[in-house]
Amino acid sequence: MSREAILKKRSLWLCAAAAVLVSVVVAGCGKTTYFAGRVLPPSGLTNRVLISVQNPSVSAAGSLVFVDAFYDIRFSYNQKTAGFSISGYSGNLPVTIQNMPEEQVGAVYGAGDGSLHVVDYQKEDDTGTKKGVNGLSSSIFITRNLRYVFAANQQATVLTVVDSSSGGSYALGLPGVYRVSVNPGGTAAMAFVQNSNYAYYVRQLTANETLSYSGGSSTWPKAAMDCEPQNAPGWCLFQMQSPDATDATGNPYGAPLTFDRPVKAIFSADGSTAYVLNCGQECGGSASSISVVPVAPIIFPSGQHSGKLPANATLHADCAATPGATSCTLAVPGGSSNALLSNSTMYVVGQKLLPDGLFTGNLTMVSLAGTGTSTISAGSPISISDGAPGAPSRMIMADDNTLWIGTTKCTNGERYATGQAYGCLTMFNTTNNSVTMLEPYLGDATGVAAVTGLHKVYVVQGGQVYIYHTTDGSSINNQYVTVTGTASDVAFMDGHFDANNTVY
Repeated sequence: MSREAILKKRSLWLCAAAAVLVSVVVAGCGKTTYFAGRVLPPSGLTNRVLISVQNPSVSAAGSLVFVDAFYDIRFSYNQKTAGFSISGYSGNLPVTIQNMPEEQVGAVYGAGDGSLHVVDYQKEDDTGTKKGVNGLSSSIFITRNLRYVFAANQQATVLTVVDSSSGGSYALGLPGVYRVSVNPGGTAAMAFVQNSNYAYYVRQLTANETLSYSGGSSTWPKAAMDCEPQNAPGWCLFQMQSPDATDATGNPYGAPLTFDRPVKAIFSADGSTAYVLNCGQECGGSASSISVVPVAPIIFPSGQHSGKLPANATLHADCAATPGATSCTLAVPGGSSNALLSNSTMYVVGQKLLPDGLFTGNLTMVSLAGTGTSTISAGSPISISDGAPGAPSRMIMADDNTLWIGTTKCTNGERYATGQAYGCLTMFNTTNNSVTMLEPYLGDATGVAAVTGLHKVYVVQGGQVYIYHTTDGSSINNQYVTVTGTASDVAFMDGHFDANNTVY
């Protein structure tokens, strides 16, 4: 884009700003606020896309830059500022951005040093690292109130809980732990072990429980895997267990609830239900599916959990044949390793094993409208871009009723092996169920950001930033948003809602 074109676009924008950017008032008009009363940031930009960049120079292992997503430029439209970045960021190899625009913050995880930095979107600076995370994490999330951090530290064989309300950090032993899932309300957290059929959850203890469990493992409940610190535990890690199993003599005991290589939990909008994604064959198990379990028994704030987990027999009931079931399992033959919930539809992504031994990508729409009162059901698998079996895909809803799905290692799938057109990015129209697989292959799709209201998405592919129209999937000139170094993730800092967050 030439300088003249940029200036022309600037002029058009100033004329149409009120119509295009609802509730936005630019600083040049003497105002300092924009959407929902948010304070205008130092950059003066109201449509910012944050980019995590690895190895931007020989002297830095990571940086966080942002661009003007209205003009699609990394400098100011009036050319007064040559580039924008988050001041004070010092993380090593930033890999993911947990975007929380309602709170005006983002949490950036650095795979090089295991750091979790919280970025202040309003001030455009780094507020520092969250203390207490043990080593490198294969999966990490912070609650929206920034009070709790949950991290799967697979190398250290612990699930770490950082509780800012008490100032404590708790390393709960769980060999093989590699994924964590946290509900949007920040009241339930689940953990999953690689190559395992079991699931786990954490709970903050009451004062009476701390006293009762202080005598070591012999004083813990049977489902407890670890309680820390052991002389006066504040948190415990529990295995999800059936409440009504008995041994050979008829005595009750906790029998583990069995899943099929569970990797993640998606939570219902009302917070009452967890949908556990069973990875199945993708992860070395038997069959992909979704298990429905109640959330109330696993709520972690002290003393707030209630009820019991389902029995194995109930959990293994067929959802499709059991109207009214609040706990059951629904087969998803197309694969089930990631999902995004929108209203009463869950969009489930996975890789299906074919007879030739290769995997191919699928999207399955699961209707949840009748959970608890009628049958939930899964539609037929829809072919999408291939990806690495069991690996987290990237999913986000965008303008024009589109769902964007990014995968990694799509060259390992059926399409590449059989000479078909292939790429790692799919645009799915949720209105007419049409699929647009974007080619050519540009590398792993590791980040997707929906620039809502402007009908575009920013995507990281092969370590670089690309832009696409949500209307038809066509590309937009990315010349002025490319970065020096390796881009790994993107986030729309000025999204209206926290739902504008890549699902990993």
